Amino acid sequence: MLRPQPRADHPVGRRRGTPDRGTASPRTATVALATAAAALAAGLATTAAAAPARTAVADAAAVSRPAAADWSTPTAEQTFHRLATYPVHLNRPAGEDPTAETVAEISAVSDDGRTFVHTDALARRIGFVDITDPGAPAGLGTLDLHAGLGVGEHAEPTSVAVVGNHVLVVVDTSASFTDPSGVLAVVDLRTRTLVRTLDLGGQPDSIALAPDRRHAAIAIENQRDEDASPADGDEGDLPQAPGGFLQLLDLPDTADPGTWTTRAVPFTAPDGSALPSFVAAGLDTPHDPEPEYVAVDPTGTTVAVTLQENNGVVLVDLASGSVTRVFSAGSAAVTGVDVTKDGRVDQTGALPTRPREPDAVAWLDAGHLATANEGDWKGGTRGWTVFDTTGAVVWDAGAELERLAVRVGLHTEDRAAKKGVEPEGLAVATLGGTPYAFVGSERSNFVAVYDVTVPAVPRFVQVLATTNGPEGLLPVPSRDLLLVSSEEDDASALVRSSVTVFGRGPAHAAASGTPAFPSVVSADDGAGNPIGWGALGALTADPADDRRLWSATDAAYTPTRLLSLDVSGTPAVVDREVMVTRDGAPVGLDVEGVAARAGGGFWLGVEGATGAANQLVRLDASGAVVETVPLPADVASGLTKWGVEGVAVAAGKDGEHVFVALQRGLTTDPGGLGGTARIGRFDVDHGTWTWFAYPLETTSTTGDWIGLSEVTAVDHDTLAVVERDKLNGPTARVKRVYAVDLPADPAPGTVGTLTKDLVRDVLPDLRATHGWTQEKLEGLTVGGDGTVWAVTDNDGAVDATGETVLMALGDAADVFAGHLDAGPTPTPTPSVSTPVPSPSGTPGAGAGATPGAGPTRPDVPRFTPTADGLTDANRGGVTVDGTPRAGGTITVRGAGFVPGEWVQVWLFSAPTALGWARADATGAVEARLTIPSSVAPGTHRLALVGQVDGRTVWVEVQVRAASGRGAGALATTGADGVTALALVAAGLVAAGGAVVVATRRRPGLAATTRAARFVVGRR
Repeated sequence: MLRPQPRADHPVGRRRGTPDRGTASPRTATVALATAAAALAAGLATTAAAAPARTAVADAAAVSRPAAADWSTPTAEQTFHRLATYPVHLNRPAGEDPTAETVAEISAVSDDGRTFVHTDALARRIGFVDITDPGAPAGLGTLDLHAGLGVGEHAEPTSVAVVGNHVLVVVDTSASFTDPSGVLAVVDLRTRTLVRTLDLGGQPDSIALAPDRRHAAIAIENQRDEDASPADGDEGDLPQAPGGFLQLLDLPDTADPGTWTTRAVPFTAPDGSALPSFVAAGLDTPHDPEPEYVAVDPTGTTVAVTLQENNGVVLVDLASGSVTRVFSAGSAAVTGVDVTKDGRVDQTGALPTRPREPDAVAWLDAGHLATANEGDWKGGTRGWTVFDTTGAVVWDAGAELERLAVRVGLHTEDRAAKKGVEPEGLAVATLGGTPYAFVGSERSNFVAVYDVTVPAVPRFVQVLATTNGPEGLLPVPSRDLLLVSSEEDDASALVRSSVTVFGRGPAHAAASGTPAFPSVVSADDGAGNPIGWGALGALTADPADDRRLWSATDAAYTPTRLLSLDVSGTPAVVDREVMVTRDGAPVGLDVEGVAARAGGGFWLGVEGATGAANQLVRLDASGAVVETVPLPADVASGLTKWGVEGVAVAAGKDGEHVFVALQRGLTTDPGGLGGTARIGRFDVDHGTWTWFAYPLETTSTTGDWIGLSEVTAVDHDTLAVVERDKLNGPTARVKRVYAVDLPADPAPGTVGTLTKDLVRDVLPDLRATHGWTQEKLEGLTVGGDGTVWAVTDNDGAVDATGETVLMALGDAADVFAGHLDAGPTPTPTPSVSTPVPSPSGTPGAGAGATPGAGPTRPDVPRFTPTADGLTDANRGGVTVDGTPRAGGTITVRGAGFVPGEWVQVWLFSAPTALGWARADATGAVEARLTIPSSVAPGTHRLALVGQVDGRTVWVEVQVRAASGRGAGALATTGADGVTALALVAAGLVAAGGAVVVATRRRPGLAATTRAARFVVGRR
């Protein structure tokens, strides 16, 4: 049997008492990142990384064991719940082409908080949406600025505000870059008629109201032409006259727009030269200022204006219109980010020192303001910064937003070489007594929420998933709402602009989408970086660990990695990665299916660009390719670009069999691509194939098609198949799981016919998130405890929202009711629950089982250690998390054992058995153990002993005296030989010898891969 040696190992620590799936975990945030402020904002906890491994692994893929990490769940009071996602194209005018571009950009809300108004520059109109019920937004129509209001042929709204019964629409009417113009159109909110216009004297960008609504500020950008080249400059460079300025709006009678007047605040001298204050501040090209965004401080006395291309901030006294301070936004170098578009999530890159070039600005209090450092002309630092009013930086996010995107699966490799997450929007508001900052990532499609009670130390609270290009961030404190408008709209790519509604606190909890985002996060790797993940197009259960699943990256990333998901808590955690290699070198494959083998290793279903490139690939437990199986030539010749999309493995008395699902029909089969899809069974021992025809659903939607995306084994003669369409959002129709009972094998050379039975329509589950309904329902498996899991493929966040949805669909006995035969009830992997007596049985019980391995723990150890057997030769390969203390609890990890092998943990000097653990599919173990209170303080040795061949590894630990304070410290000991190997929680035996087991007996169901060894066709 192959001894597993994983290429990379990234475990995540889970505290005792982790709740079951579906219950929010109260894990706390204690990780230390680069700075103290970053530690408060990170939402994760880590322990020190361990020493390099002693076990030899391939140099190209080996890493040291990572620090453990805990994802922080916000308190009930600070949780923002996703309530609805409203596609704005549903609010288009009657008769308009539904595929025409229409967007939601900057937004405002009526005084009663019930009517949402947004700009739509592409369609040159503004939209109105009823949010009386925040969980069911309803379109109220649009207003065309040219045809409806007659404010200009080139009328493009750039910003909007609401004062009483009037909508203030900032409109760019410029005919060219060199002749900028704009107006403020005042519209009656009820009748949507034009009340009056005010000339703004230039091309406007944003508007901000003072707290008393009696003043407003409008940034007049007079933006540059990115295709124009100034004298002695490159394309898009400054200067490009005329320069911009600030326009102030006075509203002495807020109910009577006839009393409103404007005051211009020039940002250049009368002759067009730079103001001395701009020069003194060190602004770039100070004689061509380009105001981008404005905000009024909480006292209503000072306006902050960002000059993005000039990399500066200007403070203006609102009453007098005088410039009171100008300061540079400064420059920063950023380390620990991905800066190369190469298919690898590589967080070892660095951005050299560059200007922040802020976009949005918001006041945290009267003494602090924050900027979103999107960058434009020359820079951008991928984060956000807090300044005091002197211009001093008091806090900077550094690489935090980039790492957050990686951790929650929203990293976009396509933007790695450009501006990364590209923070553009920023808003600050107090909800429920707590001041929050909301920072929007334009490219990774999320909003990061921070508690800014202490402005100099923002504390990360939560990450909110949006649709593509979140730009307008609109808090509605009176209703505890946050509305996010996203601007990207491309019907041909199935990307549609929308408004997402979030509600804060317990009052909105009952209406919250489920599962909550994120449903998957990643732990840190050995270097302390979040494990990069995404494009989870496959799913399989771990044969040895009921609480663990495996997935794999597809062609969106290279090289290919197997990713392990700990699903014992919420969210699930990607806690390790195993590099796929061929001949010792990492390899990139388009993996669309993965199936764990009971004896260790995996089968992969690999889709090819051509029919002949579709294949099955077998890996050993280290991820090395050991066998490649092509499809039969007659099948491959009928494939187009739609090939292998799912794989399942089964082994029994007739040997090992691998099932493969082809996504669409063969061109050589009746019905062609849309007729029947093929499901094949490969007999590993004999190298033969048997094929069945699966009937596909049909669609009448233009551009749509229906195909298979997964196959998994359920019991001895039943497969589960995922069938889906190509649609997403409100147009999605087919996201289904069917059960297929295998018939007798067809005659040689013929194709059998399958009959399918719908067992789960997953569309309601996807809609239940209250986010964008995802297209690619791609992974399905049955966990060792009988839970049916499904996952969506986020396409690497390319032409997709990037959100991954991992769903627990229920118990397999319920989902597949009527398809399960009576069979052996699995013995679950020991887990934390109510103590019961140790299970009885002989070592290695089970027909054909390896002694010392299998589902049942030996009641009598086959191998026990002695003090003399703990030598320098076998020292190392063990890590201990927690402070070893008499009566305290520690977590012990080790690896390199046989998959499924039982491992006993001992403590010396006086030999004391502490408990058991079972190795997972990669040969790794983890156990949370209690040190007996009778153990004397001092130096002890802790040993792990495998029960297949007696393999023993050990480490020295210092046990402290018992303390009433418990053992909560996150200290790491015994790092003198830590291996780079995969670890997994498996079992716990108290000192008295009782094993802790959670049992749920399901007649007729054997847990996926354990049952799958019986899944062979009827002969």
